Amino acid sequence: MDINGLSAIVTGGGSGLGEATARELNAQGAKVAILDLGSSNGAEVAASLGGLFTEADVTSDEQVTQAVADAAAAHGGVHILINCAGIATAERTVGREGPADLALFTRTVNINLIGTFNAIRVAATEMVKNDPTEDGERGVIINTASVAAFEGQIGQAAYSASKGGVVGMTLPIARDLARNGVRNNTIAPGLFLTPMLLGLPDEAREALGNITPFPTRLGKPEEYAQLACSIIENPMINGETIRLDGALRLAPR
Repeated sequence: MDINGLSAIVTGGGSGLGEATARELNAQGAKVAILDLGSSNGAEVAASLGGLFTEADVTSDEQVTQAVADAAAAHGGVHILINCAGIATAERTVGREGPADLALFTRTVNINLIGTFNAIRVAATEMVKNDPTEDGERGVIINTASVAAFEGQIGQAAYSASKGGVVGMTLPIARDLARNGVRNNTIAPGLFLTPMLLGLPDEAREALGNITPFPTRLGKPEEYAQLACSIIENPMINGETIRLDGALRLAPR
């Protein structure tokens, strides 16, 4: 699909991978709506792009439904959904004080996996209303997993389960939506310069970058955005999870 003139929703667009993607979509002519929490920088990012901020918790049926409806009304439908909203948690299955916190596990899965599906189902319902392109396309969905979906480290049971779920539902959702001309793909980033890593000391960030074979550094959010736009533009990429990790394979710790 040609990005210019399309309507895009970016969840978690207030920072990190989501913000970089929102900015790149805007630069390529898309009308961007950022769906994020009220406590995020989503409103400021949207304003800087001349776009729309739609406040919502991705785990809420009502809030996401309203946010997507607002974006569709403001921008003439929904053609692109980029799912970047998520959290990173770490806790051993059995720790020094006993079993892992079940509430933390549940929250991680609710936001990263169920929240992703929630946005997909609502946005896709708007996409199927679009007039098809010459290729029959009506929309494109891109989700965010992680290399931890494949090589989860110690303490990453919840995070890996949530991201593994995103990978696992990528193909069946693409098959579900094939008759409607809506593509569904997932990007699995390695170690990227997101707000979580930016909070680490320089030495720690350098050490993390050094474990990536090539390029030997942390990924840039703009590189995620570049891949997302390439997926949107290439109609044959469908039902796929693409690792974006510089050949990184995570060790146990």
